[in-house]
Amino acid sequence: MTTHRSDLLPLSSAAIIEQVVLPADFPELAGLDLFLSVVKSGSMSKAAEAHLITQPSASSRIKTLERQLGLTLLERSPTGSRPTPEGAVVAGWAESLLRSADALATGAAALRAEAAGLLRIAASYTVAEYLLPPWIESFFRNRPEDSAALEVANSTTVLERLASGAADLGFIESPGPTPNMVTQVVGIDELVTVVAPGHPWARRGTVPVEALVTTPMVSREVGSGTREALDAALAELGYAFHDIALDLGSTSAVRAAVISGSSPTVISRLAVVNDLAAGSLVEIDVVDLHIVRQLRAVWPRRRALSPLAKSLLKQLPSLDV
Repeated sequence: MTTHRSDLLPLSSAAIIEQVVLPADFPELAGLDLFLSVVKSGSMSKAAEAHLITQPSASSRIKTLERQLGLTLLERSPTGSRPTPEGAVVAGWAESLLRSADALATGAAALRAEAAGLLRIAASYTVAEYLLPPWIESFFRNRPEDSAALEVANSTTVLERLASGAADLGFIESPGPTPNMVTQVVGIDELVTVVAPGHPWARRGTVPVEALVTTPMVSREVGSGTREALDAALAELGYAFHDIALDLGSTSAVRAAVISGSSPTVISRLAVVNDLAAGSLVEIDVVDLHIVRQLRAVWPRRRALSPLAKSLLKQLPSLDV
């Protein structure tokens, strides 16, 4: 290993850059990733399946890795595979190396996106389907050189994408805490209980909370902002769902299922305002259940916003709540 002063740095910085020369047979990241999968799953076959390769191919790659390192990494038996003492140490190093490689890859992707004028947005379904389209269209109308890539997912996944560096800016409807994120409230949304016109509740108009939690419902999936807000509101009243008839992965799918089916749901008013006006859905007053939530723009506290993201946020509502 050699060290030298970089000619690109000012002398006053006294910066020393270490140049590391890797051996020609340094293990490939793919082999290390496969080895970690075996360690975590305890099974060569499970690891092979996760990496979409055959078990003989996985075994061959692990043998190549062991040969490159000059170490026996795994103890194989009919019941599975477990790391040797040396393998356990290598697994720790490999995990750290792969995290760094992932950070490099996502960071490079972020730099490419910024250089190309691309804003990577991840948004939960309600915001993505009912608010973002006009916001984005208005923002990019006079920016022909710039563009946006929108990924639609539930609130939990949006936060994961931001944390990993795969998105620059996120929008969520989840009421949960976001300790590592900066947030800006961009809207207020109300959740309402609705049924099809032929449902028995449509003639009553009002039902107790007990009726809601004991009736099979159509609902968004666990991890969605809608589901989290509803679960939190019911918990405050001392209730929890007894029966979910159908879990669906988008607000539009929930709306369509209720219109054509016989189950109620609790859904964003934004999603059903036209249906309520047209009479294709009927709003039900559930006694004591009133859910109002904040719709938030979010981004990682540790990472500076790109110029495009900053410009978009300046154009959006910023509510003092």
